[in-house]
Amino acid sequence: MALNVPGLVAVLIFYVVILVIGIWASRKSKKEEKTCTGSKSEVTIVGGRNINVFVGIFTMTATWVGGGYIMGTTEAVYVPTRGLIWALGPPAHLLGFLLAGLFFAKPMRSKCYVTMLDPFQYRYGNMFTAMLLVPALISDILWVACILSGLGGTMSMILELPSALSIVISAAVSIIYTVLGGLYSVAYTDVIQFCFIFVSLWLCVPFMLLSPAITDLAQRPHINQTSEIPWLGEMELADAGIWMDEFLLVTLGGLAYQCLYQRVLSAASSAQAQITCFAAAGTVFMMGIPSVIIGAVAASADWNQTAYGLPPPYERGEAVKILPLALQYLTPNWVSVLGIGAVAAAVMSSMDSVLLSSASMFTQNIYRTTLRKQASERELLWVIRGSVVLVGLAGTGLAFGDDSVFALWLLSGDLLYCIVFPQLACVLHFRHANTYGAITGYVVGMLLRVVGGEPVLGIPPVLLYPGWTEEDGVIKQHFPFRTLAMLSSLISVVSVSWLLELGFSRQVIPRSWDFLGFFKENEGEGEVQEEPLPLEEKNKTLNTKL
Repeated sequence: MALNVPGLVAVLIFYVVILVIGIWASRKSKKEEKTCTGSKSEVTIVGGRNINVFVGIFTMTATWVGGGYIMGTTEAVYVPTRGLIWALGPPAHLLGFLLAGLFFAKPMRSKCYVTMLDPFQYRYGNMFTAMLLVPALISDILWVACILSGLGGTMSMILELPSALSIVISAAVSIIYTVLGGLYSVAYTDVIQFCFIFVSLWLCVPFMLLSPAITDLAQRPHINQTSEIPWLGEMELADAGIWMDEFLLVTLGGLAYQCLYQRVLSAASSAQAQITCFAAAGTVFMMGIPSVIIGAVAASADWNQTAYGLPPPYERGEAVKILPLALQYLTPNWVSVLGIGAVAAAVMSSMDSVLLSSASMFTQNIYRTTLRKQASERELLWVIRGSVVLVGLAGTGLAFGDDSVFALWLLSGDLLYCIVFPQLACVLHFRHANTYGAITGYVVGMLLRVVGGEPVLGIPPVLLYPGWTEEDGVIKQHFPFRTLAMLSSLISVVSVSWLLELGFSRQVIPRSWDFLGFFKENEGEGEVQEEPLPLEEKNKTLNTKL
């Protein structure tokens, strides 16, 4: 097939529009920096804490509805061995955002934190904060690779454009406007991208349903089906542990992303932050519906009636490309181009957020507090920009692999679920948590996760849990070992913290053994910083002084 010139022109025009909006928003960011009385780097990171509630909802939704979400959901529904029951994204994120609004948004926003790592820095100090940055950074890089991989496959399929070139162009556009405008550019481009994703994906659905290759959504031609409606999927009892593991990973692992708290902390108040989370729960779920329908249509299509022919994509090992394949062969050309635009918009709306989140954590919690305590605001802004470029390059490099988008999407939240989530839950809701418990929980969570193995990375399991099986030389763990690692980490933090506090307070353990200095009577001697007061208490103090 020849290069799809009209489609390529349309996509390039879309990229130019996004870039122009990003540059316009960067000018707004610079104006805010000039009028800002506080830290200019915080304008870049949290937008001066005055992001409009509607913009907040749009950017929160657009961030989560990325290439991994759209293509991963479609892939899960299409694959015969999985189906709708395994499309975990929409229901898991719905529950995740509700939990975020109920239990995490208010304690984070009320104390005016700048990043997700701030509460750890105030309570545990710089060393442990740096330890937590490692899994967070790895997850962000994997997320970038996931969404760029999905875009590269889609563009190469429909536009006949080399996948590598598609990845590089998309990454470059996202990096440029993120570097220029920080959260303002990210938020305002997300509004346009969200609208485009919504319109384009829903427009593709009726054309697919009306395709001549679709005769009965209850049939899967050319593949032996074991259920009345094949794309609904089945789950054997032996796989219940895997399903629970993956569902909780997406739900709770999503609560440990800096991208979430970047939007929460940019809200004007705690109430607005909670409203943003609750609204995003509905919009993210709704945005997953077109992907589910496209996956079901692709599963029911008679591919022999299309130019693709037989065998179907699953038998050719191309299930990972099912969304672009469905767009190309089951819709008119101009509709497939719109679908490409939707994927491109989804990719950039997630990528820019991930880039900024990693750069924000490194600059605020490592560079500013440890490496260069006397750094100027101008220097911090350049560190943020440099970090954005480096994370973008790292994720782009990994995007050239052929791994499943769905697998990369799950893997990006793996370490956050097993290590960061239990730490975040404890530091926000368990007032007795201390550095000793946190380090113990970190080690326990990391160790149990690593010994469980990871097929995507080719890491064989060291510990075989009950119910494991071996398929084609690859060991498959049916036991929910990720959840075990998470719960073990959580229990370790709580139990070790409580026992040591009890031991030191009752002098069962000599104070001289407190080598980390957490229990020193003079808190100023330690590395731990004074935690900010909640906004409500600050206002009471100010009113009293006046």
